[in-house]
Amino acid sequence: MNPNLENELKEELDELEKNDLLRTVDDLRFISSTKAIDNDGNEFLVFGTNNYLGLTHHPKVMEACKDASEYGTGSTGSRLTTGASFEARELENNISEFKNTESTLIFNTGYMTNLGVIYALTKENDVIFSDQLNHASIIDGTRISKASVRVYKHKDTSDLENLIKKEIESNNEPNNKSNFFIVSDGVFSMDGDIAPLPKLVEIANEYNCTLIIDEAHATGVIGKNGRGTVEYYRNKTGIDLTDSVDLQIGTLSKALASEGGYVSGKQVYIDYLINKSRPFIFSTALSPSTIASANAALNLLKENSEEYLSNLNENTRLMRNLLNDAGLNVVDGETPIIPIIIGPAELANRFSKKLEKEGILVSSIRPPSVPKGESRLRLTIISTHTREEIKSTANTIIKIANELKK
Repeated sequence: MNPNLENELKEELDELEKNDLLRTVDDLRFISSTKAIDNDGNEFLVFGTNNYLGLTHHPKVMEACKDASEYGTGSTGSRLTTGASFEARELENNISEFKNTESTLIFNTGYMTNLGVIYALTKENDVIFSDQLNHASIIDGTRISKASVRVYKHKDTSDLENLIKKEIESNNEPNNKSNFFIVSDGVFSMDGDIAPLPKLVEIANEYNCTLIIDEAHATGVIGKNGRGTVEYYRNKTGIDLTDSVDLQIGTLSKALASEGGYVSGKQVYIDYLINKSRPFIFSTALSPSTIASANAALNLLKENSEEYLSNLNENTRLMRNLLNDAGLNVVDGETPIIPIIIGPAELANRFSKKLEKEGILVSSIRPPSVPKGESRLRLTIISTHTREEIKSTANTIIKIANELKK
């Protein structure tokens, strides 16, 4: 027993609670892609999930999950021992085709994918250049790596280039062989803005950097067919940047309605990760049902991308327009991540609780996820929200915002 540690932990928790930063777990059971119930049976309309295409409850996805359960409820081992299922290889090939890459490797979560890729590929003399607002999984991957880390200002490619030049100038040891890595979200999770990929590619090519893009909030969300950031810029510029992005990292737990993560790129990278990435080597593989669900969702996206993306974009525009017309402090953007900046954590919490009493769940995002003074409501729109659900939710948000001003 260590009473000193217990007291320290209690003091830290008390301090979090005092500053409206204490987090708790509230259980939910989703009864559809947009609605959930709590333990008391109260029903809520949910605007805080990453289920962008609403495919978690699609009959074909649920059927694929059920059918694959015939092969057991778990994989029973890592992919390198007994856990290599036919479903995993099928999904990896499907993702590679969808992303137009040579190969793909599945991990247990998107978080572990970033950790497993970054610290497997980087070595002691290497340098990682990371966007200031990258996801926590990227930040943690850089922290546990042996490489040096340089953080550039958010989407500021001039700052990035200056940091690279300084690193080159300071490297006066001719035998010190360093590899440079640029790592960025494709769509940033808290603000919903899109990385300046063409400029990142230009800089990576100029200075011989390995470019890694996290597509967690981009796949199934942006690009004409939902293929992500590369396709988004191909539609805008007519230039295909696929071969210029060394690795695309993604998740199966958002638009693809399941669980897990993946990395896609050239075969040499994937072969190396199979042999060197500890989170892949030492983790029990995903179950056949989990993998089959993601594969079914991906097939639906490929077959019906115009319908899903059209609904998603129309819903997003409608919500943004309603909130902007009411004068709320909405972060500009075009993705279905819609942050409403509130400011103090206490006020963001109160706003979220008032919405909950109205039967609407919207996440209150506070430090350390966002900077102090920038606490917010983070709405996420999905393809299966109805226009009526969006209008009624917007009206409720506007009503509460006006009440809190008084």
